[in-house]
Amino acid sequence: MIDLRSDTVTKPDDRMRDAAHAADVGDDVYREDPTVAELERRAADRVGTEAALYVPSGTMGNQIAARVHTERGQELLADRKSHVVKYELGGAADHSNLQVRMVDAERGVPSPSQVADGLVEESLHRPGTGLLWLENTHNARGGLAIDPERIAAAAEPAREHDVPVHLDGARVFNAATALDVPVTEITEPVDSVMFCLSKGLGAPIGSMLAGSEAFVEEARRVRKLFGGGLRQAGIIAAPGLEALENVEDLERDHEHAELLAEELDGIDGFDVQPPETNIVLADVSGTGLETEAVIERLEEEDVLATQFGPSTVRFCTHRDVSREDVETALERIEAAF
Repeated sequence: MIDLRSDTVTKPDDRMRDAAHAADVGDDVYREDPTVAELERRAADRVGTEAALYVPSGTMGNQIAARVHTERGQELLADRKSHVVKYELGGAADHSNLQVRMVDAERGVPSPSQVADGLVEESLHRPGTGLLWLENTHNARGGLAIDPERIAAAAEPAREHDVPVHLDGARVFNAATALDVPVTEITEPVDSVMFCLSKGLGAPIGSMLAGSEAFVEEARRVRKLFGGGLRQAGIIAAPGLEALENVEDLERDHEHAELLAEELDGIDGFDVQPPETNIVLADVSGTGLETEAVIERLEEEDVLATQFGPSTVRFCTHRDVSREDVETALERIEAAF
């Protein structure tokens, strides 16, 4: 079976398993786990922030950020296809009592004018805008790698109105790799960033939430509130340290996605745009089949993909998929269609 559903399906390699086995641990709620502390330090260094916090999942990291940055009833300004809108179960409303103001942003990042127009001042009648939400890479729009200039331009009007900016950077290292820029150029304009260790970087568990020391201290309290206080977490944090050394592998994943997209586009019924990172979206309406039926036919050929809309299938390359796997998957897909 060739699994192209997501880069979350990767298995920990021998280095990660050995690191988990040998990890020095302690109770992290008491801040006594040296491996977690080292991971947090190195993660903060990587994205250029004062501090970072280890969290069980990217969604928890995002939701903690929303809670820390805002006051109850405020508005969160985000692209309508952003992960926090589509895939986090309404957590901004449920956990933080936020209203979500959505904009239809080109390439998933609001323009400065869209941000300025979307900001609401606090008044007797309105709680105001509490947070601008950005995403890079942009998952639902096809793994788009957003350049640092667009991130900075969107953040500027928010900063002028003292509205904090959070970056959902689940795959921000994919963006930095695709754009050939230091990840710090992408994260510099924002107040906080979340990135996943358990996607393209290959760790089995965990994400990082980074920002100022004051932000991370409050985030630590909210993590506890959300049930994310961890004990001997070094066992799962140690693979995360190894994952931070895997950034260079992402370029290979992008090359595999390019190959997959180019060849898929030549198969009858598949319409594929060139990918920017490791996500390939295929419009399969030309097959004459419902998307679910396309997914089922792929599975019969031992290829797994994800339904990503009424006529779209998503394929995602990752470190557990070799070039040979991609070529084999293409042969199987062509045979099926």
